[in-house]
Amino acid sequence: MNGQFRSLSGQLPWLTLVGLDESGWQGLGAQAREAIAAAELLVGGRRHLNHIPVSEGQQRLCWPSPIADGIAEIQQWRGRRVCVLASGDPFSYGVGSTLSRHIAAAEMHCLPAPSAFSLAAARLGWALQQCHCCSVLARDVDNLHAVLGDGRQLLILSENGDSPAQVAKLLCEAGFSRSAMHVFEALGGAEERQYCAPAVEWTARRAAGLNTVAVACVADAPGAGPVRSAGRDEAGFLHDGQISKREVRAAILALLAPRGGELLWDLGAGSGAVSVEWLLSDAANRAIAVERHPARIANIRGNARRYGVSHLQCVQGCSGEQLGRLERPQAIFIGGGLTVPGLLDDCWRALPAGGRLVASAVTLEGEAALWQASQRYGGELCRISVERCESLGSFNGWRPLRPVTLWAVQRGPASEETS
Repeated sequence: MNGQFRSLSGQLPWLTLVGLDESGWQGLGAQAREAIAAAELLVGGRRHLNHIPVSEGQQRLCWPSPIADGIAEIQQWRGRRVCVLASGDPFSYGVGSTLSRHIAAAEMHCLPAPSAFSLAAARLGWALQQCHCCSVLARDVDNLHAVLGDGRQLLILSENGDSPAQVAKLLCEAGFSRSAMHVFEALGGAEERQYCAPAVEWTARRAAGLNTVAVACVADAPGAGPVRSAGRDEAGFLHDGQISKREVRAAILALLAPRGGELLWDLGAGSGAVSVEWLLSDAANRAIAVERHPARIANIRGNARRYGVSHLQCVQGCSGEQLGRLERPQAIFIGGGLTVPGLLDDCWRALPAGGRLVASAVTLEGEAALWQASQRYGGELCRISVERCESLGSFNGWRPLRPVTLWAVQRGPASEETS
């Protein structure tokens, strides 16, 4: 099947992914039609399947809920001819990436159609590589906060007809009310339509269920949008006083050295500010914030929404009791609980080679725990003292903040370990 296509391993794929646009069967090329016609099992959403002429003897599977049940069914057909239908490019926020977690790439052949991102960018004359491609399909619309910026071009996959109005509301609240919004319906089809208006003028009109939103961001005032560097003002976070000051937090993030695609444990997370800034450093990063106080957990979740990183995972409980249940991290920050017996040792054991651990202390007892850990595992100790200028009557003076001691260590290869 699929002509002479073979994977790099020489294996002939049994699973073909075919991307459809709004023109359906009529818009498919000969290779895609051949793959569909030859399939013993054809899989897709009901809308996709309705586009395809019925073929005698061919079995059809409409995606069930949960989708995992459908993937299990597909795997039972391994080695036979199976074709999965998808919208546009199956590997652009599509089912392709889901299937690839269960089926090797060598077993699949993909025949994509233009994605909604490609079509929208082409309609507007935007360079796709310069656009920020996002999705609010089964995702919190607040995540868009993380990509806002004056002059940025956003392409957004909608969840339903209400998504454009939700995007407009977020833009207005975030200080981007003058941004031009373009809403495309039925992209690539005979019924394609485009609507355009500034976010502040967008009405509550419900768009078609299948739509894509493009936003040309325009800030209402200079300085609107999220800061891109670590050390954001603590006034921008929900907190009860348990938050690392911006100067110290910038140092903490520098020592954690986020690279991308890494998981952070933020233990004794307080406001979750370290987790938020870790996630903002790279879109592929993940973080788990562990905090025992319910009110602080609420603040962490609120801060995650505020900064567009709602994928921040919150775990309520004592750090020492939760570690065994957490996925192994590449970096750990300990902002509270240093004196819990065994916590530092457990964190050290959880780190892989190359993993980083940073811990902060403001008490003598916490400093003592860091000193003992540094003697056992190495690393560096530093103490940060910050003074801020404040008014003293008609004059000004320096007010010192509480000094913070930081311990930073990176785990080397097993052959280099001394403990």
